[in-house]
Amino acid sequence: MPKTPSIVRTLSALHRATDSLRKRNATVALVPTMGALHDGHMSLVRQAKQRAKKVVVSIFVNPAQFAPHEDFGSYPRTLKADTAKLAEEGVDLIWNPDAIVMYPDSFATRVDVGGPATAGLEDRFRPHFFGGVATVVAKLFSQVRPDIAVFGEKDFQQLKVVTQMARDLDLGVRVVGAPIMRERDGLAMSSRNVYLSSDERKTAPVLFRVMKQTAKQLRAGQNVADALADGSQSITDAGFKLDYFEARDAETLAPVANVTAPARLLVAARIGTTRLIDNIKV
Repeated sequence: MPKTPSIVRTLSALHRATDSLRKRNATVALVPTMGALHDGHMSLVRQAKQRAKKVVVSIFVNPAQFAPHEDFGSYPRTLKADTAKLAEEGVDLIWNPDAIVMYPDSFATRVDVGGPATAGLEDRFRPHFFGGVATVVAKLFSQVRPDIAVFGEKDFQQLKVVTQMARDLDLGVRVVGAPIMRERDGLAMSSRNVYLSSDERKTAPVLFRVMKQTAKQLRAGQNVADALADGSQSITDAGFKLDYFEARDAETLAPVANVTAPARLLVAARIGTTRLIDNIKV
């Protein structure tokens, strides 16, 4: 039977635990999560284990990255199941603070991010989001003091924002992006997939199929604007409300008129009440 990882909920307990993990100069990797763990999260844990001797997983549903109309209250919280999955992967420590630990009554600081956080993608529709992400991730890096932090490429703009922040603030953490994990029909794994009705779940893989077709067209030299217009129409015809379908430079996230350097297709669309995001390389 796998050993259950230690769960700590206070900063003093966290610091004692991480000091113990670092004995004999062991490297520490952090996998930040909001829980409701699925195979995509487990792939991040495996990436972390390949890069460090000890692995810490944080589970914290961060209120600072939810707008008032979003799903903070209903976001799935499954700590018992999450702990069992992490035990199977041999995780060393779970950091599971309450909101009052992360944001005490006197808390008055927020990280202000630019660069990839203002690329006109997620920030157009969730202007609060990256400030909340950057603030909590900066705190997690300060609290855990990892050598490496692993983030999934599904939230590609977030990955770029966190990477820039760690570099700009000299936080001493190497941020690693891990490939997107997908269901057999191509749908990107996400904790929010549980919100999909059976009919919506059947439709959801359209996003991946359209991205693959559009990427193929772009690699064949088709005009970017035309390819994106065709793809956008296919997505809306399938029943989605499209927020964006964009071709962006893979490093800067700047819009591209021609694919002459590494690029990424990024999409966000709502089906029913569920908002899905995804991306692929061109």
